[in-house]
Amino acid sequence: MPIPSLPLLPPDTSHLTQKYGRETANYFSGSPLNRLSFLRADPVFLRSAFAHPSTRFLLLNNLAPLVRADDDRATLAFARVADVVPLVGTAEERFGKSEEEMVKGFDSGREEVGVVFLGVDEGGLVEERDGKDGKDGKEEEGFGYRDFRGAPYFAVDVTPRGGKAGAAEELIDKVKGRGHVFHDNSPRHMGLVAGHAALYGQARALIDWNTRTPFCAQCGQRTLSVHAGTKRICPPTDTNPSAGPRLPCATRGVVSNHSFPRTDPTVIMAILSADGTRVLLGRQRRWPADWYSTLAGFQEPGESIEEAVRREVWEESGVRVGRVVLHSSQPWPFPASLMIGAIGQAVAAGEDPKAEEIYLGHDAELESAKWFALEEVREALAKGTSNLGEGAPEGHREGALRLPPQTAIANRLISAVVEGGWVVSRI
Repeated sequence: MPIPSLPLLPPDTSHLTQKYGRETANYFSGSPLNRLSFLRADPVFLRSAFAHPSTRFLLLNNLAPLVRADDDRATLAFARVADVVPLVGTAEERFGKSEEEMVKGFDSGREEVGVVFLGVDEGGLVEERDGKDGKDGKEEEGFGYRDFRGAPYFAVDVTPRGGKAGAAEELIDKVKGRGHVFHDNSPRHMGLVAGHAALYGQARALIDWNTRTPFCAQCGQRTLSVHAGTKRICPPTDTNPSAGPRLPCATRGVVSNHSFPRTDPTVIMAILSADGTRVLLGRQRRWPADWYSTLAGFQEPGESIEEAVRREVWEESGVRVGRVVLHSSQPWPFPASLMIGAIGQAVAAGEDPKAEEIYLGHDAELESAKWFALEEVREALAKGTSNLGEGAPEGHREGALRLPPQTAIANRLISAVVEGGWVVSRI
């Protein structure tokens, strides 16, 4: 039975699906939007999209998204263009210039409010309710540009800061007056419905990146947000009279004077024993009692995904892994990771007699690592899954294994090895 909180890809009958099964879509993926990334540098498109009555704005306050307070499913709530103009300016003020003109007119003294174009909802997949977002009850004319039709979506950082704090606070009060709240349900907003979680993940990652990188990494001078919030550039001149001349920067004069959002590749893996009867899981000291998960770690430069899996497992647990197979991936915007899910199998005893021995002396990250029988893991998947900040679910037996929830890729990997066709003996 489909898991309602996770994105579902449309069914297909391709040869790849017939051979390998349906593709797994994890939480924070499955966006309902067409990102139209090739139009982010088109000021005509951006002005039209920004100002259209059908356009929605996802507001983030200290990276917490606006949600409907009356909805226990935790669905996002959205503002309209009239709401955000006092904070971010009109469409002409925001997107009235080309990137070249923006660079020439760069003013380092001007306060920047983060605005990011997310995409267009061409299929009407982002649900809304009449009256909750300032609708007047009239049917809206759909937005269209070239061959693209739908509702545009932007993200806006409404965190009160500097001279814009007053306008931000007024906007916050306005949307709260409509019965909305900024979702602070820890940990990490894992309760959002599918699709909305993907919108939030995209918005959070880009708003957070722009907020964290206002200065050039090479010369230390202020940078400029371009490409609808998805690139930053180090301009050669500054129109701010109090700033003085811009210092030289090695990024200028090269093919692309841009910096791009950071994405950190991270491997996360379910490891089977050589005989296919057990799963390797670990736990950190800060986790609740009996709560275990898959091992994970950052991929390093010059390292393949498969090599990173083998290295991380050995460093954290002492177990030696042979074959590694990729399973699925998950965007993880906390702040900028891409979780690359893999399944591996320990080296057989005939190849290395100590391959499955647990040893935690290499890396002090884990408090414990254990091999768990498939039946014990299967029981935990049925009765012992929860977020880190939550108590054990109803039906959980005290002292029994606990696991991450279905919205975590760790759960999907564990489920794959327990319930799927991955269990193959090597002995």
